[in-house]
Amino acid sequence: MIKVMLVDDQNLVRKGVRSLLELSDDIEVVAEATDGQEAIDMVPEVEPEVVLLDMRMPGKSGIDVLKELSSQDKLPPTIILTTFDDDELVLAGIRYGARGYLLKDVALADLVNAVKTVAQGGSIVKPAITQRLLKGLEHMQNDFSSLEQPDPLTDRETEILRLMAGGYSNKEIANSLDVAEGTVKNHVSNILSKMGVRDRTRAVLKALELGLI
Repeated sequence: MIKVMLVDDQNLVRKGVRSLLELSDDIEVVAEATDGQEAIDMVPEVEPEVVLLDMRMPGKSGIDVLKELSSQDKLPPTIILTTFDDDELVLAGIRYGARGYLLKDVALADLVNAVKTVAQGGSIVKPAITQRLLKGLEHMQNDFSSLEQPDPLTDRETEILRLMAGGYSNKEIANSLDVAEGTVKNHVSNILSKMGVRDRTRAVLKALELGLI
């Protein structure tokens, strides 16, 4: 059972997302927060496995939540919730640790799959979304990550990086390549080290920016 926490100031949105998640036998909504400060206070206590986070809230925003929990090393796998395609806000959220984003009118299957994917260590920054976000990188590179050419990747590391770009978890990559999950974890660690980034989402964005995949 995947423990999920909802963070949104709009009661109707929280109830709608909750009702969708409760249709899944594998997901349990364990907490709801109505603003950023409440989320920051509740996450360490509730210890959710996935957080669904609204970005625009009165008081502390979703970005504030990501920044503060990241600085405390207490940020769970987090999915941004947004009502519209706000590339700059989404990219900022990813930069501060989010694993991807969903529109609030997301279909049930996509919502459930996204929660399961990030709970298993994957991201939901799909190639089509990423390519669109990259257009905004030109204006944000100084705040994002180094864009120098990384150390050369092996063929297997490049293959795994492509699968990471598809949002696949380590377990799914291991199954597709017929190798142990631990082997994939080692490859992912090597990829992050070579590319000079701290998480797989940044690795995918950087690889696409540099034309590596």
